[in-house]
Amino acid sequence: MPDDAAQRREKVDQQRRELPDSPGVYVFRDGDGAALYVGKANSIRKRVASHFSGKGGGLGAGLGGTTGMLAQVDSIETLVTQTEAEALLAEQSFIKRLRPRFNIRLRDDKSYPYIGISLDEDFPRVYFTRERHRPNRAYFGPFSSAKRVRETLDLLGKLFQYRTCEGPEPGRRSGVPCLDYYIKRCQAPCVGYIDREEYRANIDGIVDFLSGRYREIANDLESRMAQASEAQDFERAVLFRDRLAAVNSLMERQRVAGSSMGSADLIGVAVEGTDANAQVFQVRDGVLAERQGFYLAGGEEREAGEVAESFLLQYYTAAPSVPPRVVVGPELKGRTDVLAEALGSERDSSVEVRMAERGDLRRLRELAERNAQLALAQDRLRREHGRQRRAEALNSLQSELSLERLPVRIEAYDISNLGETHTVAAMVVFEGGVAKKSDYRKFKIRGDGERENGGPDDFAAMREVLTRRLGRYLEQADLSPHDANRDDSFAALPDLIVIDGGKGQLSAGLGVLEPLTERGVSVISLAKRIEEIFVPGRSAPVLLARDSEALRTLQRIRDEAHRFAITFHRNRRDQAMTASVLDGVRGVGPARKRALLRHFGSPDRLLSASREELEAVPGVPGKLAREIHRQLNRAG
Repeated sequence: MPDDAAQRREKVDQQRRELPDSPGVYVFRDGDGAALYVGKANSIRKRVASHFSGKGGGLGAGLGGTTGMLAQVDSIETLVTQTEAEALLAEQSFIKRLRPRFNIRLRDDKSYPYIGISLDEDFPRVYFTRERHRPNRAYFGPFSSAKRVRETLDLLGKLFQYRTCEGPEPGRRSGVPCLDYYIKRCQAPCVGYIDREEYRANIDGIVDFLSGRYREIANDLESRMAQASEAQDFERAVLFRDRLAAVNSLMERQRVAGSSMGSADLIGVAVEGTDANAQVFQVRDGVLAERQGFYLAGGEEREAGEVAESFLLQYYTAAPSVPPRVVVGPELKGRTDVLAEALGSERDSSVEVRMAERGDLRRLRELAERNAQLALAQDRLRREHGRQRRAEALNSLQSELSLERLPVRIEAYDISNLGETHTVAAMVVFEGGVAKKSDYRKFKIRGDGERENGGPDDFAAMREVLTRRLGRYLEQADLSPHDANRDDSFAALPDLIVIDGGKGQLSAGLGVLEPLTERGVSVISLAKRIEEIFVPGRSAPVLLARDSEALRTLQRIRDEAHRFAITFHRNRRDQAMTASVLDGVRGVGPARKRALLRHFGSPDRLLSASREELEAVPGVPGKLAREIHRQLNRAG
């Protein structure tokens, strides 16, 4: 092994000597080719050298040495750019694509929600979404939580009364307005109570609102109110008056400075150990339009400047628009010019990135930083409290069930056979009381799975899946952690196995798991009717208190196994049904079936797709999309 390390170091040293002395991006990869870290530099050669010499700031200090990231580096790739600003943007593109283990990134950055507006429709919809790739649509965000999006949509519904019905055309088949009309959340374009031009004016107001142009909204509403009043259309005048009052009230409640402040984003960052939080205060026309908070993950300690720079680039490359002014803290001193150049290329016009030294801008930016520190402290307390509760629950579980050892790793199994076909099983894993989804596994039951008198045989299915689990463990246990054939989930030895069911399912499991029980693995079953726990060697079931954390832990694990198994079963069934429906459509072969399923994400979503959604699938001609829609609807 030392020889391997020496050879790796010699190989990397040779690559370092050949690195360009130019701006660009570099990628550290391990022996398997996986990306460890992506960095950018004004001089790639000097920056990489600083890591290995321990002078790389937070990165060099936190990731160097023989046990850190640098000890795992097997190769270095580079991409040369013309400027450092180009390198900043290229770095974020690489991070999103490669998702390297040691880079700072927004937690769950793929799933942040947006507000979408379907400007490609005659009567546009305003809706919650997590995608922003469809053409001719406006997207606003990202928002830090789904709750914030729904609160904003609720306010927009009160102010502008947009339609919430799905599909490109408004209305229902009944031809009468829905409840939204009667509670003043929609003006019923479906029955002609509002024409296309006036409805579009409402949508323009929503766009202005989400863009922070509150003064323009107020002036427009005041003008429309006056026009309606002159035309003696007093009902519409009252509507505009109420909207104007709501907008003015919102502006007064959220005003944080005089109008001279204009519009800006104020960024506050807090870092503590490996945890980081960033707050974005969006000020528009002197009004605090939105406050967003984001947690960042990176796995190692970082300096505040590195965290702030990485957050800025990730946030604004994901946002639909970049503001003309961004106010940052002193941790980015000396970096504002290059950041302004990078963000300006995203905005296609100049962006001012500056530090505020006095006045309202400094006060608000410091307030954003204090909010980031508070969010970080609250998150740490929540996690610590959660860890403590989970530890107490596992200790209680060991005591109540007389387990041989603390059940740190728990595996749960469930059989799903909604009908007599596509019988499947699921294995879910919890470590330390937390779901470890990377270790979840699915099984297609290979046996006939039916009793002689018909109907599914859950006992036989459970015996089969546990036999296969045992076999995989015996195959994997002795493999090296670096072996490409090793499956870490099957190679791990659980402390506790939970089987969904009663005595019969437990007996079926014990009959095949003896090699594991001899190694100290405990096996129990949990019957759902009255939550009876069956333990080997006890004739009577164990009944835990309904409010005990131990029982809640078992229920959560059992229910997760059931959910995972049901989802797998439905996907198999729907894939079979989808395939059979699409088999009759000329021009849809195996490749297009896969493309359709990949585009919609699930068979359920494909089966419920509208004609317009099918026409939007890349590589599917419009005529074929219409034929698929007709076929799916004919099949029901």
